[in-house]
Amino acid sequence: MKTGIIGSGAMGSGIAQVLASAGHQVVIFDANPSALSKAQSSLKNSFDKLVEKGKLATDKAQECLGNIQFSETIDGLQGVHLVIEAIVEDLAVKQHLFKNIEAVVAEDCILATNTSSLSIASIAAACARPERVIGIHFFNPAPIMALVEIIPAVQTRVGLAEEVKAWVSSWGKLPVITKDTPGFIVNRVARPFYSEAIRIYEEGMADCVTIDRAMTSVGGFKMGPFTLMDFIGHDVNYRVTESVFNSFFYDPRFKPSLSQKRLFEAGYYGKKTGRGFYNYTDGAEQMKPVEDTILQQKIVNRILAMLINECADALFLHIATREDLEIAMTKGVNYPKGLMAWGDEIGWANILQQLDDLYHYYHEDRYRASPWIRNKVAEQ
Repeated sequence: MKTGIIGSGAMGSGIAQVLASAGHQVVIFDANPSALSKAQSSLKNSFDKLVEKGKLATDKAQECLGNIQFSETIDGLQGVHLVIEAIVEDLAVKQHLFKNIEAVVAEDCILATNTSSLSIASIAAACARPERVIGIHFFNPAPIMALVEIIPAVQTRVGLAEEVKAWVSSWGKLPVITKDTPGFIVNRVARPFYSEAIRIYEEGMADCVTIDRAMTSVGGFKMGPFTLMDFIGHDVNYRVTESVFNSFFYDPRFKPSLSQKRLFEAGYYGKKTGRGFYNYTDGAEQMKPVEDTILQQKIVNRILAMLINECADALFLHIATREDLEIAMTKGVNYPKGLMAWGDEIGWANILQQLDDLYHYYHEDRYRASPWIRNKVAEQ
């Protein structure tokens, strides 16, 4: 299969590396010559590092790199069987691009977008043949992250998602299929990991470092929510939260926080700028967590109940299968357990009680329990 990648940034180059390593002929198109040159150097460096670490033979690395071509014009995409777009998250820009692609590629060429937050249906609507448009969402860095979300639009022809799933599996990735809803699986289900942690912080129940310690030492997560938000960058994490909130017609479950918005407005994006919820400048005083196991368990119980509730609701609304939900959260964001399995372990009656207690205390719709959980408890 010959594949075209549009966009030579970190994501586009990463996807090209994945496909070239799987034996595909790849064409990277970017109208910016300097960006293409940078991508070429970056890819060579990536393959050289794999050779140095003994993960790839020299001749295999040269073969993979030889599978990649670079084009400054869209005409370079002629003859490709699949196009994956990985450019700026702007709907109008993507729609314009997809119209232009159709004029170049064959009628049976599949058109895919790597968007993490935009409607696949809206992108497909710009095309003369929307039935061949689909979402193929890689996670950054693409060569390392196993998960790929496959998102058919309402216009996507029946059967294409399964065909794409087979392709993605052949690339050595773990594909899951999800409905075309805001945030898809990962960016939807993971929102409470951040938002409920910030809510606990804003209430003064615990500070950032104590919440992070609770989620790592008691919860078993690899990284606490505040450390992770600072690592991702609030310019990215806040925008995703805001996009999901807006796309869900302002559902309180996805409401952004003012604390994070203020960091975003101030340009305190986290580690990349030297300051976020934590201060990363040289000599900055390091905060110490409150070592209170009862408090830490209370924090974990609350955030975990919200995560499990969101996952259960995605299952209730048929966003994805239970198996795909579990794969997405363990392989996409490296949770220590699948959230549905975690719910089984804790006990659905306990989860429901936790959510109902929060709902009755706050009288906020963000704490409403999913009907799936109520049904599960009623059946027991």
